[in-house]
Amino acid sequence: MLTLVPTPIGNIADISLRAMSALSEADTLLCEDTRVTKKLLHLLAERYSLQTKENQKFISIHSHNENDFIAALEPSFFEQNVVYVSDAGMPGVSDPGVALVRYCIENGLEYDILPGANALLTAYVGSGFLDTKMLFLGFLNHKGSERESGLNEALYSGYTTILYESPHRLEKLLKEIHESEPSRPICCAKELSKKFQNYFHGTADEILAKLDGNFKGEWVVVISSGQKQSSSAITQNDILELELPKKVQAKLISKITGESTKACYQRLLEDHT
Repeated sequence: MLTLVPTPIGNIADISLRAMSALSEADTLLCEDTRVTKKLLHLLAERYSLQTKENQKFISIHSHNENDFIAALEPSFFEQNVVYVSDAGMPGVSDPGVALVRYCIENGLEYDILPGANALLTAYVGSGFLDTKMLFLGFLNHKGSERESGLNEALYSGYTTILYESPHRLEKLLKEIHESEPSRPICCAKELSKKFQNYFHGTADEILAKLDGNFKGEWVVVISSGQKQSSSAITQNDILELELPKKVQAKLISKITGESTKACYQRLLEDHT
């Protein structure tokens, strides 16, 4: 049998009784990083007297070797108790694991998914945005047209949208959001469940000012829902690339963003100086 077990995203006390039971009974642990999993088991043994099987096996399975590992699998592998854990949070959410579930489905094998710690849902609730429809995009591509199209989807999907972001690119993301949607409310959740957990609310520019260059930590960015646009709709960047007077650009941008024409025009003048 396969069991996917979520692990704490920062606070060790968020481990569940069911998760500890599954970890203790596992014959084989499939791990995103075996070192991280062994450290977790050591901490659980110290704090909660977790006892594990004496001959537990640890196998590394991550995004780079997942497909090769599964291609070599035999259904008989799951006649033992197999547990998969990622380094933190729910396996399969921006982490490996889903392909193992698909393998079990296709081969008629028993599997279970335990509920537990999850940065996505924690940040979504903590944002305070009232729209109950949400879209999760994980990490955007780092650059190029794929990043631009991903950001446009986040801004103009019509849903509250959740992104994961690294401390090295958070500033870039906030500046990109400010450039496209300067008045859009967002929430940045920092270091969820950890000592320096914090929520920052406001526009992208306001949050940049609050952070004042301190982007350390793990981040979840929640973007409030805006006006939905079709994939073929014109974007603010498309308008800016047209050789039009700034007053005309401002009028067009105000139509797609909801920002006043006067505010758009003033922003275009400031960006040009």
